[in-house]
Amino acid sequence: MNLLQSLARKKVYLIWLVVVVTVGIALKMTLLAPPRVKVVTAEKRDLTAQVYGNGTVEAKVVVGVSSKITGRIVELYADQGDRVKRGQLLAKLENDDFRHQQLQSEAGVSRSAAALNVELANLQKARTNQVLAEKNAQRFKALSEKNFVSRLEAEQYDTACQVVREEVARSQAAVEAARMEQRANSAGLGVARSKVADTVIYAPQDGVIITRDLEKGATVSPGLTIFTLADPRTVWVKANVDESSLQGVDVGRKAIISLRSSSGVPLPGHVARLGRQSDRVTEELEVDVAFDDPLKNFRLGEQSDLYIITGMKKDALTLPAAAIVTNDKKSGVWVVADGRLAFKAVSVGITDRSNFSEIVTGLDAGARVAVASPPEMAKFKEGQKVRAVK
Repeated sequence: MNLLQSLARKKVYLIWLVVVVTVGIALKMTLLAPPRVKVVTAEKRDLTAQVYGNGTVEAKVVVGVSSKITGRIVELYADQGDRVKRGQLLAKLENDDFRHQQLQSEAGVSRSAAALNVELANLQKARTNQVLAEKNAQRFKALSEKNFVSRLEAEQYDTACQVVREEVARSQAAVEAARMEQRANSAGLGVARSKVADTVIYAPQDGVIITRDLEKGATVSPGLTIFTLADPRTVWVKANVDESSLQGVDVGRKAIISLRSSSGVPLPGHVARLGRQSDRVTEELEVDVAFDDPLKNFRLGEQSDLYIITGMKKDALTLPAAAIVTNDKKSGVWVVADGRLAFKAVSVGITDRSNFSEIVTGLDAGARVAVASPPEMAKFKEGQKVRAVK
């Protein structure tokens, strides 16, 4: 009996011993175990630093095609989406009144030309009479001095000569007046012809019709747009870039453009122009990025994403950007060696779209670095034990 009781007590002790050991192992493996951290290896790769911007497709050159005169549209020869050439006929306005004015002006020019011819003939006649009158006056003056004719008769010829001279002067003035009238009528004819020409509207440049704003039968007035024309060679993306990302963004930098209508199809471009005034609310700057190859089909106002390439590195030593922390005002990483953490200061270069950062100095290739969420990494301490996982 005592033997059975003794065995029972030993069995209970063994059970409790197993339980205690199991609990100890469990605590060591869970609550008391070193924290698990993800470990990445510093590797070499090619990096491309890019600055992101969001914007819309716009055209630098957008021209409103309108009329110089008021008139009714009788014909339209282009529609929205058409590509047109400089000088191509786009529209015609009603021109009956202007044609009548042109005919009237042409008649006035002919009339003034005839009047000028008449006055020129009168001037030529007056000059001929002047020559004859001057000869008679000189002849009778010489005869009077020799007493062959009376002085009164000589004075009469001299007076007749003065009258003829005045007639010549009057004819010259009449010729000048006729010429002025002819110039005025010619100018009027030019205006009339110009108005007739203004009833025919041509494309001012090569481009694409973006909108047709009026239809046949509508009355157009000066400045009222009939067509809106855009030059496809000047189509670009107007994007907004955060001020904090502007370092390295310069005119001529290469860029990759992604249109919403062709997502996933990168289009090459380059920075064409930088704004000089940031938005004071959004703290963003306007950057204009042109397409290397003009778009054949474009939609003004289409949403676009672009990535401006600000730097490239070949075979750069890299780490995920999340592995880089700031400790005691120094940038660095937590290196895992022999199951413990050690902080190593590093200098960081460019970062690409995949969030890989260049490690310029402070780390060797193959180094194993801990990565965790920012709150967890803020608790890391020098020499802390960790369990590395991939």
